[in-house]
Amino acid sequence: MMPEPDFVTVTWNTNLTLTLCETCDSHYLLPPALFPFKCPTCFGAVLIEIEAEHQPNELLHHYAPEQVIPFTISHQELTAHIEQFAGRIWFAPGDLKPETLISRLQRLYLPMWLVDSGVEALWQAEVGFNYEIVSHRDQFDQNHGGWHSRQVTEQRIRWEPRLGRLNRIYHNMPAPALEQHAQIMQRLGQYDLTEAISFQTEALEQAVIHLPDRPPTDAWPDAIPAFHAAAAEECRQASRADHLRGYRWTSDYRDQHWTLLLLPVYATYYIDDEDRPQPILIHGRTGRLSGPKRASMKRARHTALIIVAVAAALFILSLILGGISFVAPPLVILAGTSLLGALIIGMLAITPIIVVWQYNRNSSNREREE
Repeated sequence: MMPEPDFVTVTWNTNLTLTLCETCDSHYLLPPALFPFKCPTCFGAVLIEIEAEHQPNELLHHYAPEQVIPFTISHQELTAHIEQFAGRIWFAPGDLKPETLISRLQRLYLPMWLVDSGVEALWQAEVGFNYEIVSHRDQFDQNHGGWHSRQVTEQRIRWEPRLGRLNRIYHNMPAPALEQHAQIMQRLGQYDLTEAISFQTEALEQAVIHLPDRPPTDAWPDAIPAFHAAAAEECRQASRADHLRGYRWTSDYRDQHWTLLLLPVYATYYIDDEDRPQPILIHGRTGRLSGPKRASMKRARHTALIIVAVAAALFILSLILGGISFVAPPLVILAGTSLLGALIIGMLAITPIIVVWQYNRNSSNREREE
C-alpha cells in the first residue's frame, strides 16, 4: 500500500483561489486579481470559486510543488510564432487574428508528478565491454605496384552476464498528473526537466495553475519505467560497462514522497464559425503551438457569392450587348467575350468552398493522427 505523503492545503498556503470549470470539470488555482476568468482548457465557461465548505473531498489536500520550469520565450518570439500560426490559413475565421490571440494570452502551469522512493531489487542483465581487434587486409592496386597490406581496426562488444542486488533511493522521478498529459506533450513537445528550478510562490504571479486530475495512486504505474531506467543505468555504471541489455529486476518500493513540477504554457483561443472557442496552447520555452486550425466556411461562401454576383453581372452584360448587337453588329464579339467570362468566373465560384472543405478535412485528420 502506498504511504500517505506529506501535504499542504489545497492552495499551497498562498492567496490563490480554488476554482472549477463546470464545462470540462477542470480545477485551477487562480489569483483573485484575474477574476472573472475563462477556463484555459476549454474556454467554454467562466471559472467559479469553490468555497471551502463545498470543496470535494479529493481536493481538500493537494501536494505542494517542489520545482517549476520558468517561462523563457520572449514576447517577440511568441508574437512571431503566433503570426506564423494564424497567417497560414486561407479564409481564416474573422476572430483568428494574431493580435486577437495575443490579447487573450494567459500564463498557465500544467502539473507533473515528482516522486521519491526507496527501491530494493534483485537484478540481472548482460553488460557489454568495448574492445578492438586489429587485423590486416591485402589489397591489389596496379597503380601502386601490386599487392599491399593494410591494417584494419574493428570495434566489437564482449557481453558478460551479471547478477546483483540494488538498494537505492531515487528522487524526482516524473509521472503524468493529467489524463491528457501524453497528448499535450506529443503536440507541444517535451520539456527538459533539467531546466527546473526550486519552486517560489513569486512564479505564480499572474499565472493560472491547473490542478492534477490523476491522483498519485493512478499515476504510480507510469512512474515505474523511470525508476527502471535509472536503476539500469546505475547498474551499468557499477559494472564499469559500456553497454547493457536484457535488464530485468524484481523490485520493492518504500517511503514514497510525492510533489509537483509545474510546466509553463501559454493559453489563448479564437472563436470559429459556430461561435465555439478553439483553445490554443503554446510551449512556454520553445513557442511551439498546438491547437485546431479551422478555415471559415462562412467566409468561403461569402466569397463564392461575390464571385457568382460578378459572373451574373457579366452574364447580364452579355445579354445586353447581344441585344444591342442586332443594331451594332461589332458588339457581338464583346457580348460573346462577356458570356465566356461569366461562364468561367461562375465555375470558379465553387473554388473557395472546396478549398475550405479540403483544408478543414486535412486539419482534422492531422489532429486525429496526433
